[in-house]
Amino acid sequence: MREENSLILRDLPSLNCLRVFEAAARWQSFVRAADELCVTHGAVSRQVRQLELQLGVALFERRNRAVFLTQAGQQLLSGCSEALATLATTLAAVRAQPAVRPLVLSCEPTLAMRWLIPRLPRWQQRAPELPLHLLAAGGAVDFVRTGVDAALRRNDFAWGSDCHAEAVAPELMAAVCAVGASPEQGALLHSLSRPQAWPRWQALGKPLPPCPAQQRFEHFYLSLQAAQAGVGYAQASLYMVVDELRAGRLAAPYGALADGSHYVLLCASGRQQEPALQRLLAWLREEMQLSREQLQGVAGLELPAS
Repeated sequence: MREENSLILRDLPSLNCLRVFEAAARWQSFVRAADELCVTHGAVSRQVRQLELQLGVALFERRNRAVFLTQAGQQLLSGCSEALATLATTLAAVRAQPAVRPLVLSCEPTLAMRWLIPRLPRWQQRAPELPLHLLAAGGAVDFVRTGVDAALRRNDFAWGSDCHAEAVAPELMAAVCAVGASPEQGALLHSLSRPQAWPRWQALGKPLPPCPAQQRFEHFYLSLQAAQAGVGYAQASLYMVVDELRAGRLAAPYGALADGSHYVLLCASGRQQEPALQRLLAWLREEMQLSREQLQGVAGLELPAS
């Protein structure tokens, strides 16, 4: 069927020839067609002649400096008028459709890389008509300057009165290491982006792994990679390591705790009821709840009560 359509399309005259013919046939005048199309009389005559040569039939009778449609010309005019009218209606409908604008979501870099991006295919299945574009960033958001629609953040900073916040899920933290790693032979891994992670862990009643050394990394993501490589023990958001824990690439031998912080979805005040943002919020809540449920099946991982 596709090959047949391709052959038919290759045999069609150019759209420009047909458009010129339709105007000349409608007016039965090359001069008036030229005026309508803003071209010369000679240009109309050449396009019509080219069309006649391609079709192998005369479309006009030329008598006494006037033109008259032949029977073939009458037949082609009927078809052209109908086809061009259909095309014009279709183009008007296409132009009237609103442009598909992607939803721009800003997300903390480590959460984006380790949790959100692996789950994007499920968003695409759920909302194929609503593309989601990601920006990796943390902290406060200037929604006007950046063009961001929403931001997924932890509620550990002041975001200002011009933002609206909706709770997504409570944070869950754990001390993670490579499976089989011994704390006596590793380092306690710190991240400059979450410098209070270990003190907070200890203040909430959890023991520090008895590591003989300390090592600091600039980003949270790097400390997690180092833990997975067997360098030592890192503090981790369980959402960021759920896939590694389930696959047995990481372990959390000291259990987990809720440190009192939450993930929130921020948007500019006044936009929170927009349907696209409501759909995104619902999906993020469902995905974080699913991640928490998946952690229930990880051997040896004790989760705090909901």
